[in-house]
Amino acid sequence: MKYLLNILFIFFVSNSILAQLPGSGISLESNVLDGVYIQEHIPTKRVVSYIHLREADVMWSKRIWRVLDLKEKKNHKLYYPLEPQNDRISLYDVMKYGALDEGSITVYDPGIDLDDKFRYPVRPTNGNSNDPEFKKRLEGMFGYVETKDSVADDEVVLDDNGDKIVVEFIEPYTSADIVRYVLKEDWFFDKQRSMLDVRIIGISPAVLAVNPETKEVVGLKQLFWLYFPECRYVFQNFFVYNPENDAQRMSFDDLFWKRDFSSFVQKESNVFDRKISPNWDGLDALLESERVRNEIFTFEHDLWHF
Repeated sequence: MKYLLNILFIFFVSNSILAQLPGSGISLESNVLDGVYIQEHIPTKRVVSYIHLREADVMWSKRIWRVLDLKEKKNHKLYYPLEPQNDRISLYDVMKYGALDEGSITVYDPGIDLDDKFRYPVRPTNGNSNDPEFKKRLEGMFGYVETKDSVADDEVVLDDNGDKIVVEFIEPYTSADIVRYVLKEDWFFDKQRSMLDVRIIGISPAVLAVNPETKEVVGLKQLFWLYFPECRYVFQNFFVYNPENDAQRMSFDDLFWKRDFSSFVQKESNVFDRKISPNWDGLDALLESERVRNEIFTFEHDLWHF
């Protein structure tokens, strides 16, 4: 009898813990299990640590920036679902959960110069995470500033000069607004393991940049940068859709670990610090991107060529 009570106690405790984690299959509103079993493997999964690496172990390295276009079918697992579900949410919603709700992910402002060196973290100046100014700035990284006329009792409010009082507010971006992700990664050859390896350093979501006056698309806008090794602890606990088997899903961290995505090279480390585009355009840009990819493959292949 005591043994049975212990099992029931553990069951209810695990239920309450998993109910707080989006992606466990348990509804957060009703605490009802949407399925035939509790999906507890991914929501409670631990991060697989990177193998220790010394500077002396690296005999060759190359920094690469690559783009994951969410229009490609291979990358739809990162884009969908557009609306959060009990067992799945999109990668952008995972980022919002880690940065805004949980507070375990640090957001880095790229600034005007599109800095990707993680030099401008968005943190509270006084150490208080409940500071309204900090929250407003953090929420601003996930949205854009919009304006509307101030209305009271269905009437537009005017100032002393008779002009409309305009109120500014932050309109959040949704998963549907994200068009691509940019990865910053290091490829290196580890002589201790005699293998070519890669580590993702940072990840950045991008949206279409719109002219606020004409409402025309004028390019792309990278919202922020996230330090990927820090994100892994959040990415590890959320499901990625498996089109073949719903019972064998992996986490977002597993997806990046297995390189289960489609991408093209946007930039490689070079003396001019320039990107492939606009220095190459159209087909030439694709060929240059493919050249960089083949260069890395050829390097590893030639090491074992006798």
